[in-house]
Amino acid sequence: MVRVLLATIAERTNLLNMVPLAWALRSAGHEVLVASQPELATAVTGAGLPFAPVGRDHGYWRMMRAYSLLGVLERETPPFGKADAPEHEVSWEYLLEGYRQVVPYWWRMVNDPMADELVDLCRTWKPDLVVWDPLTFAGAVAARACGAAHVRFIWGVDTLSRTRGLFLERMREQPAASREDPLEEWLTGLAGRYGVDFDEELVCGQATLDQVPPGLRIPVSARVPVRYLGMRFVPYNGRAVVPAWLREPLERPRVCLTLGTSATDRFGGYTLSVGAVVEALADVDAEVVATVPADRRRGLESPPPNVRLVDYVPLHALAAASTATINHGGTGTVWTGMVHGLPQIIVPRPTFDEPLLGRLVQRHGAGLVSAPEPEEVRRAVLRVLTDPGPASHAARLREAMLAQPSPADAVARLEGLATARAL
Repeated sequence: MVRVLLATIAERTNLLNMVPLAWALRSAGHEVLVASQPELATAVTGAGLPFAPVGRDHGYWRMMRAYSLLGVLERETPPFGKADAPEHEVSWEYLLEGYRQVVPYWWRMVNDPMADELVDLCRTWKPDLVVWDPLTFAGAVAARACGAAHVRFIWGVDTLSRTRGLFLERMREQPAASREDPLEEWLTGLAGRYGVDFDEELVCGQATLDQVPPGLRIPVSARVPVRYLGMRFVPYNGRAVVPAWLREPLERPRVCLTLGTSATDRFGGYTLSVGAVVEALADVDAEVVATVPADRRRGLESPPPNVRLVDYVPLHALAAASTATINHGGTGTVWTGMVHGLPQIIVPRPTFDEPLLGRLVQRHGAGLVSAPEPEEVRRAVLRVLTDPGPASHAARLREAMLAQPSPADAVARLEGLATARAL
């Protein structure tokens, strides 16, 4: 039996991705503990996992609301917006300015409040292995501080490593006096408080659990020592009841319209007019299931006859009983659609990796990227419902997703790392 600590900042969507692995480890007889800021207690214990609160809740979203910065998230997010662009199109200035923004105003803000107590926890509980969310750099530092092996768990395309590699390449090209690395500067100071030296392993882990099939990965510079361990994405959406109507046979195509829980929980609303879209889909020969919380249904008091409004339904159950999906391009939503072989219409916010995921799906022929205009969405829906191509390509992506090792299979690799305490 080994002791495994799962460390994540207090973001529910990040945690949900890790739950299947946590249960695979527990089912194999290992001791598992989840550590995060206090806000995540309900989500962790609701998943049936033991929880250790560390530090205090981060103030990232409170700061964004207080300074009216949520609009910043509605435009391209340097340094990640060009993660899949040709290298010659990504400048040093773009990457440096991006790091100057995300390191102090995002990564440091969410990690510093938990670092001290996370290190104390690791030094007293003594895990053999720490598995950390890719934004929880404090998890890597804590692992090194207590001598544990550590593995990064990424929930999407590895834009972080791709961007880091480009940054290091561009920095090497600069005169010595012009070189600047905000990430290294911050992590050197953080790690140094606990007697840990900085190296790139604190950024990418001794290994990386990756749910993206090899054929869908983006290239990463050799300057970043990433070692991928493939693991199948298993959808988990938290505690939920599957409604009876989802168990009934389909009489016509069903289109799932879901824009993610983060849109309302964190971003303050949708960037797509749900009411206008469902009106535009009124004459489409399909049932449209729109997941919209009751307090967000303004303008939806009289939906078209082919539209079913639901407050919440577990996405994995809805996807399994659908023909296609309209979504915002969030990783959990896109991977869930992919696991179930659904062609996808993606209307992304221009932030972080959502546009990239849309391009990835479209590039593989498994869906379309659409502008938020209702008529554009309608044309895309008609295309995926009548053209067999997207469904065929989506089925191939499903095969690639399911070919990844299951979480149970990944446990054996992790056992080896935990036992050796090093790669």
